Amino acid sequence: MAWHWWLAVAGATAAAAALGTILWRAARKAFWEPRLAEASRHFHLHRERLEAKFIKLLMGRSRPSAPRGIDCRFEDEVAYARNRVTGELSAFVGVSIEFEDGSLGLEGESEPGGNIRLGTAVFRFDGQRWDTDGRVIYNLTPREAIHFYKSDLKPLTEEPARRS
Repeated sequence: MAWHWWLAVAGATAAAAALGTILWRAARKAFWEPRLAEASRHFHLHRERLEAKFIKLLMGRSRPSAPRGIDCRFEDEVAYARNRVTGELSAFVGVSIEFEDGSLGLEGESEPGGNIRLGTAVFRFDGQRWDTDGRVIYNLTPREAIHFYKSDLKPLTEEPARRS
């Protein structure tokens, strides 16, 4: 007869764990959705300033061995992700960057537009404002970059940009 009591306790514990998991996910979703909506709105309001800062940092690279960018074009799509440890939000935007002739060090490169590299620009939200350090993840689209760093990043949403 004593084993029936343990069976009831085990069943109640499993039900409580399942209910707790469901409630935790719902609470987390209720917390993140408004935060992401506000951060996204803020990103679009300040996107031009952020892109200008990104370009300034990219063009101002002072290392002699670093290729010098001369032009940068941003895609309209924005992909958002959250750092799994810190909770920091990031926005990923596709970019095409044109470098000075010969600055990429590619031998035999003489075609017009041959010095263009594709990548993803990274922008971070600290809870108050968006910023960038000019970081580029080369050769990956925003979606691919988030997937590549999937152990560190949780994909949130993708959206077309609303230029203001």
